[in-house]
Amino acid sequence: MGKVTYEVVEHDGGWAYRSDGVYSETFPTRQDAHDAAEAVAREQRAPGDDEEIEWEDSRGKWHGEHSDGHDRPDAEVKD
Repeated sequence: MGKVTYEVVEHDGGWAYRSDGVYSETFPTRQDAHDAAEAVAREQRAPGDDEEIEWEDSRGKWHGEHSDGHDRPDAEVKD
């Protein structure tokens, strides 16, 4: 289980949240961005169904693994 942090920041003339260098859409107020980040963090923490996942790596090789729907990251919002 990992950790995900959503940081509320000024962005593109408004406010956004970002995680690992990726920005959300822009919101008109800091509070709007904070509320959206909290909602996303709640979704990250919520358990889901077990799933079989397949993906292709950069060399074109396919991989598969089982994903436990209860192995959720610790998600937080930094303002």
